[in-house]
Amino acid sequence: MGNYLVIGASSGIGNAIANQLVKEGNQVIGTYHAHPFDSTQNFNAHLLNVLDETIDFSFLPETLQGVVYCPGSINLKPFARMQASDFTQDFNLQVGGAIKVIQAAMPALKNSGNASIILFSTIAVQLGLNFHTQVAASKGAIEGLTKALSAELAPTIRVNCIAPSLTNTPLAASLLNTEQKVEANAQRHPLKRVGTPADISQMACFLLSDKASWITGQILHVDGGMSTIKM
Repeated sequence: MGNYLVIGASSGIGNAIANQLVKEGNQVIGTYHAHPFDSTQNFNAHLLNVLDETIDFSFLPETLQGVVYCPGSINLKPFARMQASDFTQDFNLQVGGAIKVIQAAMPALKNSGNASIILFSTIAVQLGLNFHTQVAASKGAIEGLTKALSAELAPTIRVNCIAPSLTNTPLAASLLNTEQKVEANAQRHPLKRVGTPADISQMACFLLSDKASWITGQILHVDGGMSTIKM
């Protein structure tokens, strides 16, 4: 059992991962920004805005077995309507924030001797999808960061990335807010359903565990088969 830091643990995938880690007997340090939650015995809540220039990480323990970085955004609109600043804002949240957190957590991760970092991409990096240029650009950078960082931190810290398809979380609420939208999106996937936070948390917790001790530098597609199967 160990200590795990989950950035963005208040809802959606981050909350599912944090709760699963707690059920497995671990201590979780979870952060929130817009949606506060109360600490429990094994789930400590901390306010954190990854966009702040200066961040107080004094709440981190001396040893961490893993870090999970969940903050993200889904901004879908035509490329012609976007400003360069839109891409910069996404990059700062999804890539810049991850870099700040990992650098701050590095001493504690090294102290464990066998740690794991989980980042998140999207199916839109591998597939060309309409109106996804903003999210695909920043998540593409996350995939590059995953591979380069996994090489630099081996053999003591593993770095992997999960690339989901559309998952039923608050972040995707506008895309799944009617039964018709849910069904239409389900039919786009070979497995004929939309993903759930549990689908992603199970993969994340596996990658954090010793069961995945020979896996690093990978982009794992948890997407109902959409990235590899044409129906």
